[in-house]
This record gives sequence, structure tokens and C-alpha cells, in this order.
Amino acid sequence: MKLIIASKNVHKIREFRSMLRGNSKIDLYSLIDFPDYELPAEEGSSFEENAIIKAVDAAKILDEWVFADDSGLVIPALDGAPGILSARFAGEKATDKENRKKLLNTMRDLKEEQRQGYYECCIALASPEGLVKTASARCEGTIIEKERGGQGFGYDSLFKKHDYNKTFAELEEEVKNRISHRRKALDKILLHLESSVFSH
Repeated sequence: MKLIIASKNVHKIREFRSMLRGNSKIDLYSLIDFPDYELPAEEGSSFEENAIIKAVDAAKILDEWVFADDSGLVIPALDGAPGILSARFAGEKATDKENRKKLLNTMRDLKEEQRQGYYECCIALASPEGLVKTASARCEGTIIEKERGGQGFGYDSLFKKHDYNKTFAELEEEVKNRISHRRKALDKILLHLESSVFSH
């Protein structure tokens, strides 16, 4: 089955490719394979709404099955920030490094419990006819006070998952891809594909 991930984010695409390696039923493409297509603006007020906007639009325009994820870091002590603005927390064209710097500054005076947070991922699956399913998952942890590790992307060098002594940027890629919010959400979508699409 041909499945397109509605993203041009090379880090994200690589993670999904790695998670789907060995799945012979899915032939994975990304928006890098469709350079003329532009994603619509993410104007939703939640990860789920943004994932749906992207998946439904791409599936309709490209006339293919598509899945899109919207994910980010949520810090309850910051009223849920950076949340859906995770990728542009420090400004519209901000780099990951600038976003991390702003987060550390914002959390400067927060201690212990207040530094708890979670990554959330919502994946929307759509066919050319419209939305098929959404699935969400979280990965809970702590925001440390100084960056550690050179792997990963986004806020990974600041995020230490509960029960792990390493940040997401210090973990081996295969370990991160086994325990992440993205993996958990993808597993739910794959389960749906298994039971409803592949079984026919």
C-alpha cells in the first residue's frame, strides 16, 4: 500500500521510515516526493486539529492515502506552552536551538515538579475521500536545565523521559523510536490499517 507522510521535515520522515522498516505492506513516501504540493497553514487549536488539516488536504489534492502528525512539547507549569507552537516557540522562522534557548529562559525559575512535561503526538490518517482515523499518544518526562546529547531534534536534548537517565538526544535512535510518543501513536494507526484496510 502506498502511504504518504504529509511532511517535509527530514528528521520526522527518518523516524517514521525507521519505525516502518520491516513492514512489507507499506510503501512510504513523503512530501519531498511531491515538491509542487504546499501544505495548508496550521490554524487548528490542538495537535489533533492540525494533523487533520494536513492529512485531509494532502490526501485530497494528491489523491492518495496520507497520514500527518502534529506533535510538540507540553509543560503544564507554563499553561501548556510551547504546545502547538513548539516548532515556532521563539518566532515564525525560529531554529530548534532558538526554541530550546527560549524554553530554558522561560523555565529558568522552575524547580522539580514544575519541570515536568510531556511530548504529545497526534497522527491523522486520511484517504482521498476524507478523514479515516486519528490517534494520540504521550511520552512523559522532565525538562532538564542544560542541553545534553547530539541526536534527535526539537527539544530532545532537554527532554528526559521518566525512568531513563538519558535525554531523547542521548538515546540510541532505535531506543527512542521504540518508546516515543510518535511511535505509540503510529502503532495505533497501524493497528487500524491492519484490521480495516489490510484485512480486506
